[in-house]
Amino acid sequence: MLRALGLGDLLTAVPALRALRRGLPGRRITLAAPRALAPLALLTGAVDDVLPASGLDPLPPCGPLELAVNLHGRGPRSHRVLRALGPGRLLAFAHPSVLGSEGPPWEPDEHEVQRWCRLVAAYGFDADPRELDLPAPPVPSPAPGAVVVHPGAGSPARRWPAERYAAVAAGLRERGEHVVVTGGPDETEVAGAVTAAAGLDPSDDLSGRTGPLELAALVAGARLVVCGDTGTGHLATAYGTPSVLLFGPVAPGLWGPPPERREHRVLWAGRHGDPHGAAPDPGLLEICVARVADTAARALTGAGRGPAPEDPPGPQGGRHETSARRGDRRRGLPRLPPVRGPAGAGHLGHLPGQPADRDGAQRRAPDPAQGLQVPEA
Repeated sequence: MLRALGLGDLLTAVPALRALRRGLPGRRITLAAPRALAPLALLTGAVDDVLPASGLDPLPPCGPLELAVNLHGRGPRSHRVLRALGPGRLLAFAHPSVLGSEGPPWEPDEHEVQRWCRLVAAYGFDADPRELDLPAPPVPSPAPGAVVVHPGAGSPARRWPAERYAAVAAGLRERGEHVVVTGGPDETEVAGAVTAAAGLDPSDDLSGRTGPLELAALVAGARLVVCGDTGTGHLATAYGTPSVLLFGPVAPGLWGPPPERREHRVLWAGRHGDPHGAAPDPGLLEICVARVADTAARALTGAGRGPAPEDPPGPQGGRHETSARRGDRRRGLPRLPPVRGPAGAGHLGHLPGQPADRDGAQRRAPDPAQGLQVPEA
């Protein structure tokens, strides 16, 4: 299975991964993904090992391969990366330029979780988009009970300004909250700036110092997470941690948390833009500090769960919709029902014996009592 992308991409694919795990009992399942994400991939319980992969670079030969599943993209490049391994069968979205890709059509305006569930369901694997939860990581939180502020994002277009995060963090500190700032090794500069401007202790800057399991433990034990459309936000969803999520330029209807999880509060100006832009999206900049601070305070007290009355309207629901459903539609959040396969997974045909172990694959995580070496995120 190929998903050589980031943290949020991995977490949105978990329901599809679990559907494949259930549908292929006794098979050895390998995920091709970035090496740093291996501990979290193994924590899902859906895969047996991780083959380090970077983007769409060629994968190393991995022995007789019964089945390859493209959970990476629409093709054709990702299709060809997997076809080069010589699998007995490729499960993927249909693409006219790739021979043997005869799957369902790609839908551009589909929630990312639903997309991959629909793909595997088309091949007979029943999938439930709500299966996003992760088990507790086998490491302690570096700051139990803290409020986590994560100012980074995968592109400048999705990064709310650092000075605004600092203002929110300062307000939370003044309320008596223990605030910590997180970020990857390439986000230490912005995290340090937020830490300093918010008046936090330098030790509260955890950027570059948490591996994926430590970050998961931090989020799992946090009182609140404040961040943009990032993998850290998806961790909050996976652990049921209250969160304030700042969306723009991508709609939460494509990447947001399930609306039935009312502990997550999504702020979105209702505007769309270029997710790969070189500057913060104008819609994201419409979200002001006062609104984020107020939403965070409400989240910490458990008041007014669900969409705030001032959230900008999106497509309106019908007159027979419940108020909760209308609120979800205002936030751009779709309901994601289970996706049933048209037949049992057996309609894939006979899959012969399991392939042998492959060199270079990272095996299932060891027992926590034996210690676990975690690469830096």
